[in-house]
Amino acid sequence: MDLKHQKRIRRHKRIRAKVKGTASRPRLSVFKSNKHIFLQLINDEEQKTILGIGDFFKKGKSKGEKKETKTEKARRLGKKIAELALKAGVKKAVFDRGGFLYHGRVKATAEGAREGGLDF
Repeated sequence: MDLKHQKRIRRHKRIRAKVKGTASRPRLSVFKSNKHIFLQLINDEEQKTILGIGDFFKKGKSKGEKKETKTEKARRLGKKIAELALKAGVKKAVFDRGGFLYHGRVKATAEGAREGGLDF
């Protein structure tokens, strides 16, 4: 593993020592790669994933519409997971940034989830 990846794993372990998901308040976990972003709502007590979503969840693109940036996709995905969580009966969650710094796509995801109605 390269040093950058090792540092992210170390940060994630520190975060996970403090952040736990429950049935009433699951953990919203974020993972991002260079191209994609993935979100999961996790109940750590039962070790179950309530729901998961990735940016493969496409919205139809019309002709003439400009391509969506990765940050815009992350915000849209945050709104979508909030919408699905509300349907599943989850109103509150704890945010797990996965060792990533809280800016860019991670921040856009959190803001999108808040706009969608999820409380952190």
